[in-house]
Amino acid sequence: MRQYYIGHNKGTRHLFYSDSPVTEQTHGHLYAAVIGPFRTKRGALFMLECGGNNPHCRSVADAERLALAHRR
Repeated sequence: MRQYYIGHNKGTRHLFYSDSPVTEQTHGHLYAAVIGPFRTKRGALFMLECGGNNPHCRSVADAERLALAHRR
């Protein structure tokens, strides 16, 4: 099942997906930290675009909830 993640490396953030669970062994050489998995791409994009230093968006669940509310 495809799941979305946000990878952090050297001050940049990247949206990516993986069909298998993300671990330090599989993605540690690419990213210093990873947020996820997200249930939806919309939640991951919201975290990527609006999640940095946003006190209302501190977790995957917050991003999913806010992305749904922002859509309306």
